[in-house]
Amino acid sequence: MRVSWALKKVEIPMDIVVLMVAGLAMLIAGLLLFPVYAGKLPYYENGLYGLLIFIFALQIVVLGKTPFGDISERTLPLLIFGILIACVGIVTCYVPDILKNIPRIILFLCFGPGGLFLLLRMFMSKSYFKLWKNEGGILLKLAFNCAAVYSFSIFISVLLVKGDIVSGSATAILLLLYGMLLLSLCFVLYRVYEVYPESIREIGGKIKLSNERACMLTVGVLTVLLGILLIPIKLGMLPFSGSAQLGLLVVIISLKMMAFGNTPLGAFARTWSLVSLGLIFASMGIISCIVPEIMLPCLTLIIALLYIVGGTIPISRKLLSLRKREANRPRLPAILTKLTVTQTTISTLSIVFGTSMLIRNLIPGPLLGIILTANGVLLLYLLSLLLKIDKINAE
Repeated sequence: MRVSWALKKVEIPMDIVVLMVAGLAMLIAGLLLFPVYAGKLPYYENGLYGLLIFIFALQIVVLGKTPFGDISERTLPLLIFGILIACVGIVTCYVPDILKNIPRIILFLCFGPGGLFLLLRMFMSKSYFKLWKNEGGILLKLAFNCAAVYSFSIFISVLLVKGDIVSGSATAILLLLYGMLLLSLCFVLYRVYEVYPESIREIGGKIKLSNERACMLTVGVLTVLLGILLIPIKLGMLPFSGSAQLGLLVVIISLKMMAFGNTPLGAFARTWSLVSLGLIFASMGIISCIVPEIMLPCLTLIIALLYIVGGTIPISRKLLSLRKREANRPRLPAILTKLTVTQTTISTLSIVFGTSMLIRNLIPGPLLGIILTANGVLLLYLLSLLLKIDKINAE
């Protein structure tokens, strides 16, 4: 029986998923800048900058891809560097103007020198343009697409330093074209991976982390940082962009949906319908990062319900399994008991956090920050348990 397109399973490599979200961010930013420069929409520049920095950081932590090229092995310094960059992106999104020009400098280095280095390397190395040109076909398309993306990256870096050299409409058009080029590169890369599956790269190194586990590490750090920031924010000591916070969270959810099939409601088979839903989620999150308040009520409701339902489902399953458990069933190993307790605690905190989003002042602000921090710490502890279990299974 023929499977419909929506239910057809699909395997999209993590690097293409991240690139898709980056392209979508640029495309949407370009579209939104037309009404922004016409004075019809507000614009939160730090939201866009923070989102882009976080995407660069995710590439470093998860894929070992830096703005200056790929790293063959995942090392502790690389992980720490990537997480620090992610923290800069998170703070840039959440707390307006606290980092002054640091986000702009980081993005300039990523787009400008990074784009120039990749462009020169592509033409000067025998492993890139010369090889792709000789092979022809889809690889030749890849060469021209990469050259266009790297060249546009340099133009973007110039705008970061000297934004007034072109009009607002011209800036919007440049971002729009850059987003289209990135999305075009996604389609070309997807085709390249189909024709040359051996070219799909997995980062090695002494630190053994799958892409999914590396993404979990980043989310855990994000949650801890958000919880810590919420304490002074709720005490009125720092400004806060709630729409950018929810926007970044939704973008992360969409990335996990498209790359791993993981959702707050559980794991699902990766199908084109799930990928499409992930792209819709990503679009909503990107808009929320760029335009303050416009998506806030909608995203608040969606995230709250996802947290509540996503926390309720695993707890319900565990309660049902306890009822069915036989009295003489052997005790679980200690590590699995710890895993169950940790997962249950995280689910409970998710329900509490989701409920607090729907009912104002249910939990005092500083206490909410402490709850989120605890949730992030538990996520990192859960990651350590999963890594131990992976090691045991490998042995």
